[in-house]
Amino acid sequence: MSARNAVFQLIELSHHTGSIWAALTPQKNQSLGQMGLVQWLKGQFLCHLVICYGFFVSGLLINLLQICTLPLWPINKQLARRINCKLGYSLTSQSVALLEWWSGTEVTLYTDPENYQLYGKENAIVVLNHNFEIDFLCGWTFCERFGVLGASKCLAKKELSYLPVIGWMWYFLEMVFIKRKWEEDKSNFVQSLQNLRDYPENFWFLLHCEGTRFTEEKHRVSMEVAEKKSLPKLKHHLLPRTKGFWVAVQNLRGTVAAVYCCTLNFRNNETPTLWGVLNGEKYHPDLYVRRIPLESIPEDEAECSAWLHKLYQEKDKFQEDYSQTGCFPGPKVTPPCRPWALINWLGWTCLLLYPLCLLLVQLVNSGSILTIMATVAFCAAVSFGVRWMIGQTEIKRSSSYGVPLNNK
Repeated sequence: MSARNAVFQLIELSHHTGSIWAALTPQKNQSLGQMGLVQWLKGQFLCHLVICYGFFVSGLLINLLQICTLPLWPINKQLARRINCKLGYSLTSQSVALLEWWSGTEVTLYTDPENYQLYGKENAIVVLNHNFEIDFLCGWTFCERFGVLGASKCLAKKELSYLPVIGWMWYFLEMVFIKRKWEEDKSNFVQSLQNLRDYPENFWFLLHCEGTRFTEEKHRVSMEVAEKKSLPKLKHHLLPRTKGFWVAVQNLRGTVAAVYCCTLNFRNNETPTLWGVLNGEKYHPDLYVRRIPLESIPEDEAECSAWLHKLYQEKDKFQEDYSQTGCFPGPKVTPPCRPWALINWLGWTCLLLYPLCLLLVQLVNSGSILTIMATVAFCAAVSFGVRWMIGQTEIKRSSSYGVPLNNK
């Protein structure tokens, strides 16, 4: 029996146990028994605090180890890159474990079986729609299933590079940071892409061509631009920003083998949130992936722009069909779940909880009010910090980029 099956059987057993307990206890305890002890625990603040503490403290330790690799870069750059890939995986995979093992969410993949054999064995540009609060987590899960999570890249706002934990980790992983001002970003964007040409690990470069997360207001403005430019209107996407895509394709030719066009949606009109994942809610994402050889994408900027607009019209049709049928075209494939994300997560949790428990015992024995207050303040700060980061994923807090839209 695999560890994953054992976990889910334990959860199922807890539901049965909860039902029995509900029958033997007063009415006020029946709701607790029916929902299951495990599910109830997942919604408790103490569990959230432990998860936040483990992620934040392990992140700072990983940042420290990454800083220690700085002297290695001028001596053996490729070795430093490989070490940072492993360190980045150790942090990022905790979020994947939270989705797959804590929440029980598993992404169903729709793709061509022949192309499936190539995933994880080549460099690729991954084009993913940006409609949901956890679409980045589903993208990371896709990367994890094919062993490229530690080396995955993405475009990120320049401000994020200054943030501890995630931002610092991304800096050492050579993420492409931009200010969203093309005149200032172009040279840095090109240089960052050129730096990836000799990257020692297979990598996927995740790209949200729409430039920002989908909202009704941004969609309205985007479709006004489509009307002015005589472009077909999209129902489920914003107009893609073609210049960044063209520059990425041009600079990664010869390094990247294909574009993976990914279209994500959730069954039963689910509206997933990171808070829901933290509370153990299970979602049902479907991901449709098409592999497009890079040599089939035009080199001319105008032709590439037209090609990308056509691609998004096709993506929009797939989304419309999904809303009517509840599935994407093509066969379903379920990539095997790798245990490393869970092992890494449990390892960090055990490692960091042990000294915390010792500290709590000492605090109780010492009885120092000041020390206890300082500890409570530290835990509250950790919880607040991670909750703030989670809050940044909410759609209502998405950037105002694109309103008004300055399409490029």
